[in-house]
Amino acid sequence: MSLKSKLPLVDMNRSDESASDASPRASSVSGAPDNFLRPKSLSEYVGQGSVVSKLSVFLSAAKKRGRPLDHVLLSGPPGLGKTTLAYIIAHEMGGRLHQVPGPSLDKSVDLLALLSNIQEGDVLFIDEIHRLSSAIEETLYPAMEDFQVQMMLGEGSSAQPVTLPLPRFTLVGATTQPGRLTAPLRDRFGIPLGLDFYSIEDMRQILSRSAKLLDVHLGTTEIDAVARRSRGTPRIANRLLARVRDFVEVEGDRFKSPLKAVEAALEFLDVDSRGLQPLDRRYLKVLMEQFRGGPAGVEALAATMAEDKSTLEETVEPFLLKEGLIVRTPRGRTATDAAYAAFGLPAPALIGP
Repeated sequence: MSLKSKLPLVDMNRSDESASDASPRASSVSGAPDNFLRPKSLSEYVGQGSVVSKLSVFLSAAKKRGRPLDHVLLSGPPGLGKTTLAYIIAHEMGGRLHQVPGPSLDKSVDLLALLSNIQEGDVLFIDEIHRLSSAIEETLYPAMEDFQVQMMLGEGSSAQPVTLPLPRFTLVGATTQPGRLTAPLRDRFGIPLGLDFYSIEDMRQILSRSAKLLDVHLGTTEIDAVARRSRGTPRIANRLLARVRDFVEVEGDRFKSPLKAVEAALEFLDVDSRGLQPLDRRYLKVLMEQFRGGPAGVEALAATMAEDKSTLEETVEPFLLKEGLIVRTPRGRTATDAAYAAFGLPAPALIGP
């Protein structure tokens, strides 16, 4: 069981253009690279059993009817596979994937230009769809419901409304904050699917697959050590695996066993046994020390930490809530007894509601 083998220096974000099993049409028109480790089909996808089983049924039904899949809304914390599922939907339906970040659509003309390139059966993937402007949403409604767009030709009193038909397509929206979607937009998605953090067993399978693709030779014990610090998030797991590989290639000879080398690598990366990273620990310390355990509003926490509010809400807090280290109350965030125990601190006699 050797960790230090000559491994390819694979960029985790590069396009795997040589993959023979990838559909030539299931590519991002926007030019975003296909992740080297991204599953290409539902059969390769690990975890999210309820989401995968539902998608499998809906995709099969759509293909039987010879019609595009209904619009899909994917929600959940970052790194859980929303983009991967959009690629898989395009691959399974035999269409192209047109990928665009929601905030980049400033004007209706931007959306119209994007829709004009769509062909029958294509998939339009809008990431961070909760950040669309109201003008873009208004343009999107008839495109989703009736597969047509409305625009004005001409200016002033000579302007005339024109309705342009669109090919039938599937809109896949991804959001980390489903509560911020307007009700009219949310209700137009026929298939809402929520992704949750992965189990340890799922993380072991994902890491075993990734290690094989990267030619990293890890035993089950070493895989487990990485899995337990991956926050139930495949993106983080693959990033840790790549950095563990780098560390072991350079420093591995100093350690008596592969497990010791992997543990040293994770410590070097400043990831503790619970998966807490520096930003998580700073969040908890600020909450416990400067706000006396809370309750504290996320705006106040973000200002004190000099961090973006959305970073705390979308990246930090979901995992802390899952681990039971904080609770959300009507008055703000509050640290739990488990948070104090994680830092070896005595919990206050009374924690605010």
